[in-house]
Amino acid sequence: MCREAGAPEPTGTGGEARTDAAFSALLEDSAEDLYEAAPCGYLSTLMDGTIAKINTTLLDWLGLAREDVVARKRFADLLTVGGKLYHETHFAPLLRMQGEIKGIALELRTAAGNRLPVLVSSAVKQGSEGQPLLIRTTVFDASDRRAYEEELLRRRQEAERARTEAERARAEAEHARTQAEQASAEAQEARLQADAHRQRLADALAVLQQSLLPDFLPVVPGVETAVHYHAASPDRLGGDFYDLFPIDGARWAFFLGDVCGKGPEAAAVTSLTRYTLRAAAHHDPEPAAALATLNAVLHERYTGTGDPRYCTCIFGILEPGADGRTAVHLASGGHPPALVLRADGHAAYLPTPGGLLVGVVPTAPFTTARTTLAPGDTLLLYTDGLTEARKGPTRDDLYGEEALLAFVTEQAPASPHAVITALTGLLEGFGDGLDDDTALLALGVPAHQSATRPATNHS
Repeated sequence: MCREAGAPEPTGTGGEARTDAAFSALLEDSAEDLYEAAPCGYLSTLMDGTIAKINTTLLDWLGLAREDVVARKRFADLLTVGGKLYHETHFAPLLRMQGEIKGIALELRTAAGNRLPVLVSSAVKQGSEGQPLLIRTTVFDASDRRAYEEELLRRRQEAERARTEAERARAEAEHARTQAEQASAEAQEARLQADAHRQRLADALAVLQQSLLPDFLPVVPGVETAVHYHAASPDRLGGDFYDLFPIDGARWAFFLGDVCGKGPEAAAVTSLTRYTLRAAAHHDPEPAAALATLNAVLHERYTGTGDPRYCTCIFGILEPGADGRTAVHLASGGHPPALVLRADGHAAYLPTPGGLLVGVVPTAPFTTARTTLAPGDTLLLYTDGLTEARKGPTRDDLYGEEALLAFVTEQAPASPHAVITALTGLLEGFGDGLDDDTALLALGVPAHQSATRPATNHS
């Protein structure tokens, strides 16, 4: 921590001389030295992107010479192919509109052809009359974050392999017990060991699953929240996700979705999705823009891997008003429509037709909708594990959206906690017909305004 110029010197004896010497040594660095040797990359470009100035740190990361970059390359030339596309379609337009943009995840391509993951922030410098002069950009090395995500994926893959090995050991133990009566004691021991191994694995996976969900939902003034997460299998990581967080003093962002697949790969996509949506919401909380950012990240990250990954998602903004009503603006990417329970006892879907799955194509339109929650109204979001639950004696029939609407209408009017409690009982009634994870999130305006409390139930 540095003292500001003109601040009084620290008092005391003993180490005072050494402290002053250390501060003097730090202050001997010139502004140019601090710029060139900063722990992050700096560059300045003309408004068309032509690089006018770049520091030594960023040149070293890229393995480029200054004379080959300054006035010869544009900022977009330093990006990967996917990064160039995102820069042209989202980054540059947002920067022109807002004047600044912060913390965008991109990848630079080094002289050796390697990818360097970075977080980029840019701001437009304006002249005395407000005309744009140049763009200043800061680049942070995100390699450690990427390495952490890859290590997490590796550990989850190891856990999945351990589960398979435990199942194989159990099967072998059962076979040995039936083959020979005299080996029954040994087979029993092996079975117990396999069960213990499986339980340890289930416990580990439960901890990993818990880490992909928020511990609790924050308190939103004038809004009640409730949540429930049902894991269909204790030994498979699921891909359903949700979150609720503040954007500023007046608005709150929420989202709920479902990643394709199961296991460690789906969990890695879930982690990336939550991180990306949170970051995108703080730069542009417009729901369709947040989903567009997530679409670009997922498509660039997984399209070239031979294992494309995508998700469905609803992203929305809450804006409580002084009149006790709360405005809701949301967008959907291929996700089942939200339900609205009104205080007058009616319930209906909030239509968001035609939204594409997130991450399937490079750019995709997303359907938006608006509504207002009056006192006693509740908004319900859910994943398709609920509507695709199997019912009937043979488990051949899907529960479906019409049955869900009829069930919810019977509950209306109902608070978020009452809705989630009723739906939790419904899920339990499906028994083994519920073979997919299910996430439920309810947001509502209390009929009688009182102190709200955070939702913590995601069992």
